[in-house]
Amino acid sequence: MTAYELLTTPTQQPDPGTDVILDWQPETAASNIECKRDFFAGWRPTRSAADLFIVGAAAYSVDKLAARADTRDAWTRELHLRFPAEDSASFNESSLAGALRFLTGDHWTLSAHDETADPLARLAPLPAAPNPITTVDAICLFSGGLDSLCGVIDLLEQDASLKLALVSHYDGGQATSKQSQIHARLTAHYGADRVLLRRLWLRPAPPNPHQRQRTPEPAETTTRGRSFLFLTAALALASASGPTIPVYLPENGYIALNVPLSRARTGSASTRTTHPHYLQLLVDAASTIGVTNPLINPYRYKTKGQMLQESRNSRLLKKLTPDTVSCSHPEAARMQQRPQGNCGYCFPCLIRRAALATVGWDTEEFSWNVLTDTALIADTDKQRGADLRAVLNGAFADRADTDLLRNAPLPAGTHTEHLRVWREGNEELRTWLKHGATGMLAQVVGRLT
Repeated sequence: MTAYELLTTPTQQPDPGTDVILDWQPETAASNIECKRDFFAGWRPTRSAADLFIVGAAAYSVDKLAARADTRDAWTRELHLRFPAEDSASFNESSLAGALRFLTGDHWTLSAHDETADPLARLAPLPAAPNPITTVDAICLFSGGLDSLCGVIDLLEQDASLKLALVSHYDGGQATSKQSQIHARLTAHYGADRVLLRRLWLRPAPPNPHQRQRTPEPAETTTRGRSFLFLTAALALASASGPTIPVYLPENGYIALNVPLSRARTGSASTRTTHPHYLQLLVDAASTIGVTNPLINPYRYKTKGQMLQESRNSRLLKKLTPDTVSCSHPEAARMQQRPQGNCGYCFPCLIRRAALATVGWDTEEFSWNVLTDTALIADTDKQRGADLRAVLNGAFADRADTDLLRNAPLPAGTHTEHLRVWREGNEELRTWLKHGATGMLAQVVGRLT
């Protein structure tokens, strides 16, 4: 087990058993966690929400620093995180460790101890913003993807008086540049006073000689823990506006369930970032800690295609869709000098294309076109076609209803609706492939139907 300790004041001393120190001293060279203060312009969270956010920042950093390849099964890590909090008992009594265990597939142990100093107190103040962020009616996660765009449009169209704050996280990469671009187009349509954006820059700080202990070089790229940081940041912002301000996380129900397409993808090999069980664990833990803001996925019972079909402003959604990035690795085409963006072959891209086909919008240029590129289905020794082969294996199979529970149990009373959205999501994929596949892929699809 690797023991990490989060320190939030320069005078705190690490536990003798600590392996890796994470000093939280934003915007100083001594910090092991790099965080820009502009995210906090004009607001501060409640103390319990601030403590929860800091744990999210530490867990995200640990997730990037701890290599899965070094473990016995090349995946499951033994991680211990010690951290300060105003009410340590509430953290130690919560289901927070269980939420992290489920999310990342690792063995997490969390240990809180009492600390009176607010972890955000040392942030230098910024001038108040023209549109106060603390007057919003709701918070919405905003990744720059198609689901989050659809969610923002629906919320703004549903209530013409709604004032919405969008929360994004970025630490580099092409997809993050889309967040500001799409936000600018949304404000042009709805007005800057209705759509506010807060982008959180946070990552493990590069090592330097000013740090008490130099930050290890990032060793992991799977970043299953990013969802935990994203949600704790949104909850922190929501807490500044009031305990009942809701946090929306727009994600189609099919990919939220992310039922493993094959036995090789069981467990956390299939991401669980918005799985209903994970969200319930997090909501329960946050409530125990004192953060009561509702966490809502309005599309938990809809496929991606149904989201597009039922959009409250399909004209605007269609216009902005090409700006969105749904891809797992949008920069994969760089080395082959192909256009970067949606790669076309990862699982989220396949779901995107199936959804776009549902509404007749499947005209985008992808770096790879799975419907026509024979190599993606023929070269079985290449990783690039793995998700397509898994979809063929999973979506066309006659699968038992119990497969729905391969990832986790579901909240009481939701099984029927989740089963329906899983079945309908598989049908979207099948329909798209049946009508669009050519060449060798069409032959394979023909044999499966």
